[in-house]
Amino acid sequence: MTPTIILPYISPDLFSIELYGLNLAIRWYALSYIIGFLIGWRWFIIFMKKPALWSNDKPPLTPEQPEQLLTWIIIGVIIGGRLGYVVFYRLGFFLENPLEIFKVWTGGMSFHGAFAGLIIATILYCKRTNSPLGSVSDTISITVTPGLFLGRVANFINMELYGRPTDISWGVVYPGGPAAICPDTWLGICSRHPSQLYEALLEGLLLCFLLSYLVYRRGYFKVPWRISGLFFLGYGLARIFVEYFREPDPQFISGDNPLGYIIQISDWMGFTMGQLLSLPMVIVGLWLIFHTRKGNDASIEK
Repeated sequence: MTPTIILPYISPDLFSIELYGLNLAIRWYALSYIIGFLIGWRWFIIFMKKPALWSNDKPPLTPEQPEQLLTWIIIGVIIGGRLGYVVFYRLGFFLENPLEIFKVWTGGMSFHGAFAGLIIATILYCKRTNSPLGSVSDTISITVTPGLFLGRVANFINMELYGRPTDISWGVVYPGGPAAICPDTWLGICSRHPSQLYEALLEGLLLCFLLSYLVYRRGYFKVPWRISGLFFLGYGLARIFVEYFREPDPQFISGDNPLGYIIQISDWMGFTMGQLLSLPMVIVGLWLIFHTRKGNDASIEK
């Protein structure tokens, strides 16, 4: 098949200016974080102003508290995302170059690390303010989905986290960089799966629409932890699925392991780092769903 998407070159900088010898730039990925945080924050406030969505008509936070929570979350996401990338993906490099850890503007963030940072920040905030963790977690689970969508679109624009070579009709031909170079064994045009867009659609749009329907039409906010469980399960399954179309991280690739598996079963079967980190999310999601269906949400809170 002939690929139909020829991606033009788009600078990773939305715009940049020179100021006193310094190059100050706003990057697409940074912009996706900013817009994602703003959308999530405003949507969170809207939920807090709709008591009918909640058990006993009582939202977990006041409309003023999400702004405080956002500060905690931003710190948790940035620190967790960076440390997750360091530990899970390039530990050897950063042990040899520890100062590089602080150069976050050069890129390198891990979703699973950011998610862990978000969880820790939320737990600390809820403990500090004596807020119901389950209901706050449910609200965060649905309001992060626009940010997930925007982040993956930014990955696509930046030509990073691209997919494996393919000859499907919607394969993407990148204009340059590592994404434009396929293995020597690949014949024909070097086109790739737009795996970033697969994730944007599954983890972002689909999960957003599904959770929104369950909240607005089925009253799922009335049972704490249920939406959280569905988010954990949905994201985990989507990530595990898309990893089969995503180019493996180069630091895990070798001659004997061309697909970059962390656990290799055979030459063409195994588990990537992204899949291994997503598997606990699936397990926790199933556990939360099971317990909320059994009416044990109070015990989860404890």
